[in-house]
Amino acid sequence: MKNAQTIANAAAVLIALLTGTIVFAGCTANSDYQSYIDAPYIIDVPVESRSISFENPTGAKGQSARAASKLGVGRKGAPSKPIKAGQTVTLCNIKGPGVIRHIWMTTRRRPESLLGMVIRAYWDNQKQPSIEVPIGNFFGISHGGEPRQAYQSAVHSVNPNAGMNIWLPMPFSKRARFTITNHSDKDTVLFYNIDYTLADSLTGPFGRLHILYRRENPTTLKKDFVILPKRTGMGRFVGCVLGIRPLSGDWWGEGEIKVYLDGDEQFPTIAGTGTEDYIGQSWGLQDKTYLYGGTSLNSKGLIAIYRWHIKDPIYWKKDIRVTIQQIGWKGGLYERQDDWSTTTFWYEPLPAAPLPPLPDYKTRLAGYKVASNP
Repeated sequence: MKNAQTIANAAAVLIALLTGTIVFAGCTANSDYQSYIDAPYIIDVPVESRSISFENPTGAKGQSARAASKLGVGRKGAPSKPIKAGQTVTLCNIKGPGVIRHIWMTTRRRPESLLGMVIRAYWDNQKQPSIEVPIGNFFGISHGGEPRQAYQSAVHSVNPNAGMNIWLPMPFSKRARFTITNHSDKDTVLFYNIDYTLADSLTGPFGRLHILYRRENPTTLKKDFVILPKRTGMGRFVGCVLGIRPLSGDWWGEGEIKVYLDGDEQFPTIAGTGTEDYIGQSWGLQDKTYLYGGTSLNSKGLIAIYRWHIKDPIYWKKDIRVTIQQIGWKGGLYERQDDWSTTTFWYEPLPAAPLPPLPDYKTRLAGYKVASNP
């Protein structure tokens, strides 16, 4: 009997490894919550499904669609709300344990909204946010949404009118709190849904999602752009969305990605062979998007590319730092300076160090056309 149970346990672990249901390798989080998602035919589960929106801001059971419109109670009474200039609104304050599974939002498709509105997420009562990023970048949109971007990847799906989705799981043990702040001088409007499960089995030092926005305009000649500043402890680098605004003619990125792991100093453990190669393309950029890498924008002098390390995970045990070279090609390799912004995604356990400061509103909007419409 013992031998049979041992074999069964080993088989279960092997299946979990092969199917990817052990999400945070290197951490000891219980992975049952993911297996429910990967096996949709399993219906007898301990978790409960919930959703938060302006129709049900607490996510409480049986409390949605109570607002009234001119059509009556429960007839599309609170699909959205105005977000005034300078206003901060709490989007959710969920008591855990649980996992946010999906977030959808839309707002006005203009730089003042997509770069001016900032999402912050606080996990498990930590005072500083683990996510602090403009709303457009949170959903994989670079350059404030102009020109339009519409694409799908393993992490995001975005339609041309800024219907924005993110699918990365966001586990928490005690509390998940999201806010949004309108840093612009214009009122805007927000629609949203946060879909999550409660009572998920989460144990051990599992990773919480962290997202960082950075911009250098311009970058420093012969100095690599920092995608992820040094983080210590353990974690997993999930990937990044890069926005490039060339400042000196056409851009053909030849800079190599560099991942410094667990004590690396002068030279990294992982290095790429060129920027287009890092996102899975070759011989320049092709206007194509795929699950784990691609070019979501290459128009009017603006470029947006992305890469997700879902099937090829990058873990660190002690520390990590990720950079990319500022190198172009014009009859040969040469150093150059451009306007770069990046949104970087990773998991690490709590307590976690604070994020670097977010660039201010003026810095985020520099170089982009401000809309004249209200």
